[in-house]
Amino acid sequence: MTTNPEPGVARPMMLTQQQALWLELMPFYTREAWLLDERRFRQWLDLFTDDVLYFMPRRKNVPRRESHREMTPLGDLAIFEEDKRYLEMRVARLDSGMAWAEEPASRTRHLIGNLEAELLESGEVRTKTAFLVYRSHLETDHQLLSGCREDLLRKTDGGWKVARRTIVLDANVLLDKNLSVFL
Repeated sequence: MTTNPEPGVARPMMLTQQQALWLELMPFYTREAWLLDERRFRQWLDLFTDDVLYFMPRRKNVPRRESHREMTPLGDLAIFEEDKRYLEMRVARLDSGMAWAEEPASRTRHLIGNLEAELLESGEVRTKTAFLVYRSHLETDHQLLSGCREDLLRKTDGGWKVARRTIVLDANVLLDKNLSVFL
């Protein structure tokens, strides 16, 4: 005979490996969003490996039968194709006060969701997230960017770090004056 647990008493729940990984990674992405929104860019840089590739291909309108050409490959003309050193230079420029497009600084809100994660045999994790980034600058300048990010995460002594990020915007034409925020 089995007895029912007492009302109000929580029973331990068994998580799958996939669920546990999701629960481990979502705070990482939430912390990254807050670091960006609070303009703590030096701490944000610490979330990347030294050999990171930060890549945003251009997106083109192509017929369905040519969908393989929709995004530019590595080495072709891209919006971003940066390493850690270049990311550090962008952050230093923002800190210098000489980035005129960011004087005064933009206010941003990064919303990250729809996390999917796949543990690879190497121990690294391939993730995909959706994002919405709202940017407000001065009185009338604002933009809303949406898309997805595909990351390769590597576990280090300090926790998870991004070893590769590919950012795919939903729009193929950016009508904004600049793209001076991090996605």
